[in-house]
Amino acid sequence: MKSHAVMPRHVVFDGVFDGAEMSHIAGALAHADLARTKAGARHLLSVAAVRALACDERLIRVAKRFVGAGAVLLRATLFDKSPGANWLVTWHRDRALPLMARIETSEWGPWSTKAGVLYAHAPAWALEQVIALRVSVDDSTASNGPLRVLPDTHTSGVLTDAEIARLVAKNHAVACTTRAGGVVAMRPLTVHASAKSRDEQPRRILHIEYASMDLRSRLPLAVE
Repeated sequence: MKSHAVMPRHVVFDGVFDGAEMSHIAGALAHADLARTKAGARHLLSVAAVRALACDERLIRVAKRFVGAGAVLLRATLFDKSPGANWLVTWHRDRALPLMARIETSEWGPWSTKAGVLYAHAPAWALEQVIALRVSVDDSTASNGPLRVLPDTHTSGVLTDAEIARLVAKNHAVACTTRAGGVVAMRPLTVHASAKSRDEQPRRILHIEYASMDLRSRLPLAVE
């Protein structure tokens, strides 16, 4: 497994899984009964092959580099970009966490419910204890709408939309590309985006999140 740095504490790990393993995942996704949207599907841990991948020791070892020895599986989401479902995501940060119960303090919220799961925008101290591992089911190339990030922005705390826009204007974005089986590790507070694909190749990503054991012990996190 080779890695090359994208930003401090955020890394692209090449060759974590091989092509045959990704073909197996692609087949499992094709046959799974998923509540799909244009961009993909939530709650992928209900798919046995995805849960097995998320619990694979190779992926757990990567997660432990960021959240410590007690990495806790939190959720898995499919992002599916293809000629038939081509989409983009503007510059933003991932601030919502799934919870089993409301936390009645001012630092949490706004609140929402999606597919029966309670979500809240979380404070920076909680999001700093989460890592997203984005497994490339297909090759992620410069032309099929890869993840783009603004380096070092995961340490900036909670930002307004205007502050994010200013960061985008003055910083150089980095495209996170890797072959099928590669993994991009990204903190939720990293400012990131994804453009529409410019070619015919699909770009399926399994976005799998892990939390630290400390965060799991402090919060009623929901696993999805």
